[in-house]
Amino acid sequence: MTGTFLGMPAFPQAAARAVRNEQLRANLRHATHTIRDKRARAVAELPDWAELRAAGKAIKDHTLRHLDRYLVQLEESVTAAGGTVHWAADAEQANRIVADLVRATGGSDIEKPEVVKVKSMATQEIGLNEALAAEGITAYETDLAELIVQLGDDRPSHILVPAIHRNRAEIREIFAERMADWGRPAPEGLTDRPADLAEAARLHLREKFLRARVAVSGANFMVAETGTLVVVESEGNGRMCLTLPRTLISVVGIEKVVPTWRDLEVFLQLLPRSSTAERMNPYTSLWTGTTEGDGPSEFHLVLLDNGRTAALADQVGRQALRCIRCSACLNVCPVYERAGGHAYGSVYPGPIGAILTPQLRGTASPVDASLPYASSLCGACYEVCPVAIDIPEVLVHLRERVADQGGHPLERAAMAAAGYILDHPAALAAAERLAGRTRALHPSRLPGPGRAWTDSRDLPEVPAEPFRDWWRRNRT
Repeated sequence: MTGTFLGMPAFPQAAARAVRNEQLRANLRHATHTIRDKRARAVAELPDWAELRAAGKAIKDHTLRHLDRYLVQLEESVTAAGGTVHWAADAEQANRIVADLVRATGGSDIEKPEVVKVKSMATQEIGLNEALAAEGITAYETDLAELIVQLGDDRPSHILVPAIHRNRAEIREIFAERMADWGRPAPEGLTDRPADLAEAARLHLREKFLRARVAVSGANFMVAETGTLVVVESEGNGRMCLTLPRTLISVVGIEKVVPTWRDLEVFLQLLPRSSTAERMNPYTSLWTGTTEGDGPSEFHLVLLDNGRTAALADQVGRQALRCIRCSACLNVCPVYERAGGHAYGSVYPGPIGAILTPQLRGTASPVDASLPYASSLCGACYEVCPVAIDIPEVLVHLRERVADQGGHPLERAAMAAAGYILDHPAALAAAERLAGRTRALHPSRLPGPGRAWTDSRDLPEVPAEPFRDWWRRNRT
């Protein structure tokens, strides 16, 4: 998996820098609190929200258990509807497929091929824009937040709102300074009023929509029984990409398939309320293959694995593949609110990124090995997840994996000693009694390498006697 922010340190170091940025913290605090408060009100409108959540979880679990069958059915349905299906085992293969398709379908008469893009986490994951640029192909982001990130030579920091770390004044400055480098310049005297910023983006993008021959998208869902793909959005820029160009290329993770339209109906209730706090998305685009005279004349679906099959094999970790990319977990996470998305070193930030990224990329690098620890395990993420992913459970599971593959020598020694004591009840009882009798001598902070742990935590007080002694004395 690509998409690693090159040069990024492990999460603790990146987060330590981020929390010192007062403007970043103010932007994040305002945005996340606003979104999560609106979401809570939207969810409260549905008396059967718990049942919908359980249904979403059940549908996803069933689909993942039979993913091989539904992917074959999806390929057959897309092909029968006039589309072409490509299979990509990893990011390199997916990028090569897309680049070749752009050159083949974008017109050989174009000196500098270009594509317009719908907001897509999958294409960010594989580093598609950078791969296309290396091939001499320019990719234009058309989602407003993604446009801000692209013009600012920045990185996305949120699943739903990639430019959540920017305020209006910063966006106005980016538009004024950088729009001309990418096409139509910003209007003279541009203000930071939201309406003015949106109009500047609209004028800048319109010429690209009308000129582009190829569009690249992801998809929120794929319906196996008909080969239908679904994109939900709030601006309409995605609709322009999905309908105007002659060729549409969709890069979609294999876990995004659902069996039937009836299943899709559940997620079209869960997703908008959990993400944008809307009853339904303003733009819900659905397409099935190609239709003469209506939309693109060529449709290509690139089904992306890129570590998903490996995650599927993990009975605990596979629940991360239920994710519908709503970002609700980010908006309630106290760690994300203070550290921001860039600290996670991945296009998937926040709690879901802390469990998804290490499974897709592995835990060999310092960044990926640190992500399962980027949590207080408060459980707020699980409470708001519309498909009931038990993120704290997976975090602990991944921490075990990281610990098993090594770590600090003192940590390994401590775990070995703890394992021995817990395996020998007599030794455990003796250690508990000793701890109780020497409790007055215990420090309030750990020495040496343990000091970092107690810099932000209180050591628990040791009771005067072990529970087993109390129980033996009082059980009669």
